[in-house]
Amino acid sequence: MSPETASSSWSDRLLGGFRKTSERLAENLGGIVGASRLTEAQLDDLEDALILSDLGPRAAARIREKLKAAKFENGVDEQGLKEAVAEEIAAILRPVAKPLEIVAFPRPQVILVIGVNGSGKTTTIAKLAHLFQEQDYGVMLAAGDTFRAAAIGQLKVWAERLGVPIVTGPEGGDPAAIVFDAVKSATDTGIDTLIVDTAGRLQNKRELMDELAKVRRVLGRLNPEAPHDVVLVLDATNGQNALQQIEIFKEVAGVTGLIMTKLDGTARGGVLVAAAEQYGLPIHAIGVGEKIDDLRPFDPDLLAKVIAGVYR
Repeated sequence: MSPETASSSWSDRLLGGFRKTSERLAENLGGIVGASRLTEAQLDDLEDALILSDLGPRAAARIREKLKAAKFENGVDEQGLKEAVAEEIAAILRPVAKPLEIVAFPRPQVILVIGVNGSGKTTTIAKLAHLFQEQDYGVMLAAGDTFRAAAIGQLKVWAERLGVPIVTGPEGGDPAAIVFDAVKSATDTGIDTLIVDTAGRLQNKRELMDELAKVRRVLGRLNPEAPHDVVLVLDATNGQNALQQIEIFKEVAGVTGLIMTKLDGTARGGVLVAAAEQYGLPIHAIGVGEKIDDLRPFDPDLLAKVIAGVYR
């Protein structure tokens, strides 16, 4: 597939994935028309529309303030309003659109991947591994979520499909020991990046915090810079609950960046904007679809247009 075709295909998937979000926003923005400037009542309606579309109160207030000063030369109409909203969404997303880059020296770059069970964490690890393979990096996986046999099994299947090495241990084993073995193996074999699956049990925050602290200590003994990244996988269908997960995992695990999954088919894609505005954490990639190549770094301007419904 040519780069142009691949790009077009990804844009089409984005468009399909965010259709419910853009339709919801269009529905909520409907009826805001008028003179060259928005009235206070229209600004209130605009702010409500953005909040109802899961962009969150902070992003909605910011966009409202920006559009309060905007002048619409030909009067306010739906298309012009969408374009203005798209530009303000892009302004929020641009600073956080940061692809995950392999820059660690010495290698490997250690990426801890965290997220609640059911967020698509294990599948996202596989997609991330594939993304790095496309960039000609050597990848190794480590099955650090030892409390779920299904997670270990699923990661093994993905490793086999991708043709990458994996380090596993027994169910209920010590995650720190697995990570230790994985880093040693990755270092000895010259692997560029080690992606570590970790437990996602938030029912007992203290237990999870202790476990991750132990993993960090072990990593620090092998490489003071590790982990280089702590990436939180979020399920967009959770809407505003995804923001609460950022809050908790920031405290528990020291999150350095986000990947948002399951943006296809949900009307809650606006939560991506809410996360960017509220936390300012790098958003490394987004997932739209179930295929192995359905995870990509995102173009904030394209995404803003898709969310606002001006990209066709």
